[in-house]
Amino acid sequence: MSTYLPTIKQLQYLVALHQHGHFGRAAEASFVSQSTLSAGIRELESLLGVTLVERSRRVVRFTALGNQVVDKAHRLLREAEELSDIVKAAGQPLAGQLRMSVIPTIAPFMLPRILPRLRDQRPDLKLFIREETSHDAVESLQHGRVDCVLLALPFATGEVEMAHIADDPIRVAFPQNDPRDPPETVPPSMIEDGRLLLLEDGHCLRDHALAACNRPELKGSATMIGTSLHTLVQMVDNGLGLTMLPQMAIDAGILHETQVVARPLKAKQASREIVLIWRKNSPRREDFELLAEELRAG
Repeated sequence: MSTYLPTIKQLQYLVALHQHGHFGRAAEASFVSQSTLSAGIRELESLLGVTLVERSRRVVRFTALGNQVVDKAHRLLREAEELSDIVKAAGQPLAGQLRMSVIPTIAPFMLPRILPRLRDQRPDLKLFIREETSHDAVESLQHGRVDCVLLALPFATGEVEMAHIADDPIRVAFPQNDPRDPPETVPPSMIEDGRLLLLEDGHCLRDHALAACNRPELKGSATMIGTSLHTLVQMVDNGLGLTMLPQMAIDAGILHETQVVARPLKAKQASREIVLIWRKNSPRREDFELLAEELRAG
């Protein structure tokens, strides 16, 4: 039986290198020097008596065994964090550090009105925000890089617990001088092939909008441009097409100082569900439920 057990720090270095694929970037993300990170991984390899990482001037490549060790390291680090969370959960509710990922089609529209109140009413809460696409955010949650995620459903989240925050209707946005003069409620049939402007792949709002229209042919004809709802609005304002916007973005003023009009989409599922999710059986469940209450109150 081996008398050596890897340290948490060594496993953190190994996981960081696997995530970033570069010693310099991994060291920067770990807040240590490159030499410190490299020495920590070499020490881990030496004491285990195996090679985990193949090094060359240009490429960092993990061995098959190295990839297995990384997978196990993710689970061990998550367990270690949950051990720390148990202690935190025994203290003051919704206090201390909490890391939350938020998707880009929610973050700029919901957070500005909520964070000031949280800072005022929850001064002991240190909330760290990461803006990520839904896929990356769920992956960060599963690997323990964040504690919870604020995103929109439907989306495949895996086995998580969640709290409902709000239903967010999807609106059709078009130029104010559109010659077709859409009715008060826009039917999907009025959305012409080639005129629909959507976010690029990776943004779940794109899939929500297409699903709401229930017109599969639009997926191939829609024009994908960029990663920002603000960019889409400017394109519509310049008469280049129409787009779909969540109501929260409209409420936050995204159409201010534009000639863009937004009207409801006449469809059965013309909305997305905003939820807060966290790892199943997390000891900080009470904190997340309290945070969900704060988000709903915003």
